[in-house]
Order: sequence, then C-alpha cells, then structure tokens
Amino acid sequence: LNFRYNSSSFSHSLSSSELFSVMTALAYREPLTRSNQSSPLSDLASSPLTCGNRSFVSLSGAGVCMESGRSLQDTRFGLKNSVRVAPVRVMRPTLAGRKFMTLHERIGIDVDLNEIKGCFHVVASSENGSGNGHTVALRSNSRGGFTKYFDFVVIGSGVAGLRYALDVANFGSVAIITKAEPHESSTNYAQGGVSAVLDPADSIENHIRDTIIAGANLCDEETVEVVCREGPDRVKELMAMGALFDHRKDGQLHLAREGGHSHHRIVHAADMTGREVERALLTAARSNPSITMFEHHFAVDFLTRQEGAIVSCHGVDTLDTKTNEINRFFAGVTMLASGGAGHMYPSTTNPLVSTGDGVAMAHRAHAIVSNMEFVQFHPTSLADEGLPKRPEARENAFLITEAVRGAGGILYNQLMERFMPFYDPRGELAPRDVVARSIDDQLKTHKAKYVYLDISHKPQEEILSHFPNIAAECLKYDLDITMHPIPVVPAAHYMCGGVQTGLQGETSIVNLFAAGEVTYTGLHGANRLASNSLLEALVFAQRAVEPSVARVQHNTDLFLHIDGAGEWPCPVTSSLLEEQQLNDILMLTASKRRELQQIMWDYVGIVRSTERLRIAEKKLGDLELEWEAHLFQKGWQPNMVHATVCELRNLICVADLVISSAFARQESRGLHYTIDYPELVESKRLPTVLFPRSPVNSTWSSQLLHRLSLEGTSLVNNIEEDPSANKKAGRTKLVARAYTSQACRDSGQLETGDLPTVSV
Repeated sequence: LNFRYNSSSFSHSLSSSELFSVMTALAYREPLTRSNQSSPLSDLASSPLTCGNRSFVSLSGAGVCMESGRSLQDTRFGLKNSVRVAPVRVMRPTLAGRKFMTLHERIGIDVDLNEIKGCFHVVASSENGSGNGHTVALRSNSRGGFTKYFDFVVIGSGVAGLRYALDVANFGSVAIITKAEPHESSTNYAQGGVSAVLDPADSIENHIRDTIIAGANLCDEETVEVVCREGPDRVKELMAMGALFDHRKDGQLHLAREGGHSHHRIVHAADMTGREVERALLTAARSNPSITMFEHHFAVDFLTRQEGAIVSCHGVDTLDTKTNEINRFFAGVTMLASGGAGHMYPSTTNPLVSTGDGVAMAHRAHAIVSNMEFVQFHPTSLADEGLPKRPEARENAFLITEAVRGAGGILYNQLMERFMPFYDPRGELAPRDVVARSIDDQLKTHKAKYVYLDISHKPQEEILSHFPNIAAECLKYDLDITMHPIPVVPAAHYMCGGVQTGLQGETSIVNLFAAGEVTYTGLHGANRLASNSLLEALVFAQRAVEPSVARVQHNTDLFLHIDGAGEWPCPVTSSLLEEQQLNDILMLTASKRRELQQIMWDYVGIVRSTERLRIAEKKLGDLELEWEAHLFQKGWQPNMVHATVCELRNLICVADLVISSAFARQESRGLHYTIDYPELVESKRLPTVLFPRSPVNSTWSSQLLHRLSLEGTSLVNNIEEDPSANKKAGRTKLVARAYTSQACRDSGQLETGDLPTVSV
C-alpha cells in the first residue's frame, strides 16, 4: 500500500494490524513506535508497528473499518488482507460512553478503484470540496466522479440546512450539498425577518392565534405551539452566532410588524434579514472542521431501499455541474433542506435554484407529501413595467417586503383609489392570501398590470433606515420611494405544502429528515403568516438533531452490508451525447419549461376553477409526454442526467402534485381559492395527503433513475389500485386513506383514518 501524509510518503506491505496501528497513530497525532522509540514515517518498512494500548480505531463517515489482528476480505475489489470500504460506528465519548474517535477529523483517505492494486492516499484535507472536513473519497468509475461517506449529508445551504449542519457537526462528519454557490438560497433573498415573541407586551398565545388565523384554521395546533414557544430561543442563538439585527436607540431589538400579526414581533436587519442570517451561518459553517461544502452539486435522486413497507434512505446521487461528473454520497442520515419551487411560475421572488427538486426527489422515493395546493403568491413584488426606467429581464422578481405595509404602506389601484378596506377590515395588514386575491381582482377589474404601494407619506429618514435595499433598487430605475408610490404585482413566493414531517423533522422514509420550505410540518396550514418561514426552519433544524444522531448510531455497521454499485447503478452524464443532440434537447427543454410556467400561471394561479385545473392537467400531461419522447428520440438514456433536464423533470413532478392536490380540495381555504367552491367548508378542514404513485405505467419524470430495490410493495397497506380511476397521460392513480397523526408521527408509523387523500 502506498501512503502519503502531508510532505512525507512511504511504501510498505502492511498486515491488517500494522495498518490499524498506522491509522491509529495518525488519528491520535501520536508517534509511531519501534521498540518503544519514535520512528519517522520513512523508517516504517523496517519493523512492525504499534500505537499505545489501543486495540482498534473506528472511522465514522470516513469509510474504513480496521480492527487489530483481523484480516478483512473484499473479494469485490480483489484486495486481500486489506480493509473493507464502508463507514462504521459513531464516535465521540459522549455517545453511549463509547471511546471512539473520528479519524476523519484528522485525516482523509482516498481509495482509487481504477488502480486496483491498492493506493491509499492519506491527506490532511479533502481535495473534492471546500472547507476543512475530512472524508474518504472512493473513485468509483472510469468516467470520473467519486463516492464519499459521511455521517450526515445536508441537501441545501439555506437557514435550515446550515443551522442543522452546525449542530450535527458536533457528532460527526457533515457534507453540505448546494446546487450553486452556498449563499444562493431563498434565505438570502428573505427581506422581512424572523417572527418571535420578544416584547413583554406580546405573548406566545398571541403568536399562536395569529398563525392559526392566517393559516385559515388548517394549522396543526401542536406544531404551532412548539414553534412559537421555541422561537425566541432560536433567535437568541442566531444572535449569539453573530447575526446582527436592528436595535432601537435604547439598545433593545427593533421589532417590526407585518400583515397578519397583532403585535410587533419581527426581528430584522433592515430589509435584508435573510442575507444577514445567511452570512452569520455560512461564516460559522465554513470555519467548522467537521463540515465540508460541495458547491455546484445538483442532487439527482436519493439512494433508497425498500424492505416490505419500509423505505430507507442511504444517501444521494449528485451531478457536479462544473466537472459534469456523478458524485455519490452515502450517509447515516440525510437532511433535505432544498427550499421551494417558485420557478414553477413565470414570475417568482425565488432564486433560480428553486425548482422543486427536494419535493420531487422525495416523492419519487415514496415519501408522503401534503398540502401542495397551497402556493403562496407574495402580494407585492416590484412591477418592472411600472418603473420610470425599464430594467433588463430579471431571473427572479424583486420582493417588496411585507414590512412596508406593516410600517404604514397603503395600496392603491392605478386610479389612486385605496382598495384594501373594501376586501378586508384589516386593510393592508390582512394576511397575504387575502391581499394577493384583492390585488388580482383589481388587476382584472381595471385590466391593469400592476397596482401601487405607497410609503412616501412616512418621514424620509424612517423609510431609508428601514428599507435601504428597496430604496436603492428602485432608485436604480429612477424611482424615489420617499416621494413616489412603488408599482407592485403578485409573484409566486412560497410553498406551504411539501414533504410531510413529524415534530422532529422525520419523514415517512427512514434516515431521511427534512426542514424548511421543502416540508409540510403543519405550521402554515392553508397560508403562511409573514416571517414564520425562517422561524420554522430554525426550530425544525434544531429539533431534528437529536433523532438524527440516534439514527447515525443505529446505522453504525449498515454499509458493511450494502453493495452500492449493485443496488444503485450509477447514472450517466449527457457527455455521451453528440453536441448537436444535447443542444437540441436543451433548446426544447427551455421552451417546455416556459410553457409549463405559463400553464401554471394561467390555470393554477391565484384564482382557480375545476375547468381550469382540468385544462392544466391535460396540458401538463401532453407537455410531459411530448418532451420525454423528444429526449429519447435524440439519444437520451433513462439513467442520464443534466441539470437543465433534471430541473424540468422536477418541475413537472411538483406541478402535477399541485394540480392533483387542488383537484382534491373542494372548498376555498387560504391560498387555494376556486370559483366552483367559493365557501370555506368546516368538514373539509383537513390536510391533503399525497401518497406515491404506482410504479406501473409511470412516466420517466416520476421514477427514480435507479428503481427502488424492491418494487411494487405499497408504502401503506391499504393503498390499492383503483380500476375505475381515470388514467392520465400514462399515469395510474391510486386511492388511499391514511394520515400521520401526531402520535404516529412520533412513532414513525402510519395510522389509518378517514381523511380525504390523493395519490399521484
């Protein structure tokens, strides 16, 4: 075996016990000894090696197990008297009293399977990621790419993913997989703030009540109470980590008020709160030696196994969009914190990365998804058409924070008539769903493209101090908001539904946790209360830590029994295609993406109807089949990946879930308003629960690139094929009745009930 450690290197035929001694010495930073005397690495070949009195060392996440005096065989790789590539055991004296230590905190090991004679490279840092974490990289195929082993893999670098990563990093190795640069998340674009009861004049009960009212009484009351009660501590933790929020002259936090809130409780950093929170968390994550960031890694599909009714997650396949290589991550626990799906619509406040990847991946892996009909449109994004100087085309709409209305901003139509009091007695402080529908009605009534939000009646100093980012953005286009109203229009902003979780962030898939916008926790109900999103992410990221650590402990020896290459054939990249083939595919994909966005805006927007939903369903099905047919005609393969293609694949999946959920809710509640069922119906005050589709006749976009290990086994015992169900675009619908009650969420079991559900 050939070793390289820092500037020293050596070559030696080692027995398994000697190999253990070498790795133990490096892990504990103790000298290797020969006859009780120190020996430099260059003298290793001269005698057997020992290291103190330790009998073994275990690497958690690093991917190698070594035990003294034991020769481990690996016939798959043809290595004898060697080590088996597999992460085992959890470390740290604090865990169950075990005196284990994480070797990956000190060194990393690179195993190159293309040089099967064996080449272990002992290095002081990971060569395939940024940050200071150390892991094992296992070269996996001749086309490049690697397999890495971690205790925890986090998908997403927003507030939920980063906060979780920082906590679990105390217990093991952490990989953060981010689709673009780490700061490019919805968190970074959040302007308003974090809602929390920090004013003595306010109360937890007030916050709970405001949340439930805004959610149209569809919120899970236990979840609401947990979040509201734990919120203040989570905000204080952020401040302790260096987040700088606005303070009054007396030194107390400046608390803003936003629509739907009865009190001032919004902690903020001017109108750039998300940017400040992201800065503080990213700074902490980058300086943490147990965290490694993998930028420009597109998460493709989870690595899942199904045994009976249980589906478990063991990591994720990713596409490195810079090198065009497939990189595979195995983990004891995977945290899904990938954000929302705003780019399902033509105008959204979300960054380009928000294409519903997490919900789509989870649905394909057979996770339960809920309440996807509730898409929140922010009432006030900047209407470029109304600016004195027209900006160039934007990738995402510029948000005008809710706090502008909370600070006294007034909405006018283009006739300069104030209109909100005619729709709701709370006026501009009504919840977002009410304000968005009111603006939508004004636009249609007056055949206008925008309305106005005016804050110019407030003192100039107050406006510029509270909303410097908005003022600067508008001034770039010759609009002074201290003197003139701001043209605004609704834009897709937030998914209130998502992957269903319990109170500790657990999903219906074992080893898969989720937090943030990608989830349905029960907090938001039918409509999210302003500034509750960052709060929810912080609370559930923290609550998921303890059960995640327990799962990693439980999965100590799991990878000894998994044949990764055999169970999950590696996807292939689009580099196998000719340049013209790929260009044709990407051009059509871009066109179909725009078509999908227009379908969703025209037929599944702020106001809906049964007929519009039927049209959307038909158009989406036709789009999907036509697009997939074109892909395969151009040489696309079922296990092929490209970021642009995978994004549309995910958008189609999520759009389908939204339409199916909207069909199921035959009432108007919160963000879901349909002219065919305009009233709120008390008997329908239940979540819409979505179960996985049948694997039979499913489309390419709806299936894992590598099928579940065992197909055809239903996740819920009473899901069955409904022969009378209509078949749409080759999909087989299912009927099911199941609901995860709080008690069952805690136990991880599903409970049969009578709630109306949909399976797609």
